[in-house]
Amino acid sequence: MIEAHEADAYILDKAYDSDAVVRAAQRQGGEAVIPSKKNRKVVRAFDAHLYKDRKKVEWFINLLKQYRRVATRYEKTARNFLGFVHVASIMILLR
Repeated sequence: MIEAHEADAYILDKAYDSDAVVRAAQRQGGEAVIPSKKNRKVVRAFDAHLYKDRKKVEWFINLLKQYRRVATRYEKTARNFLGFVHVASIMILLR
């Protein structure tokens, strides 16, 4: 999936902490922002400030999933689904 997208930083959780993933991110020209697993012998440094943004995105997605039409993907077409994601996002931001 990393090789299909270009980004400045790839922010992933500990489950993706492997040398292969880090190399793939570097080949794409991005920084791998992945905290090291406990059992890693050589602990890699990562940008903790940038990693906090990942949590914000996950929280927002969890708020979106509180809307049944988004969680169960009620809409048949991608256009209609994206439209309702936009409506739900606006409703969340207006709270």
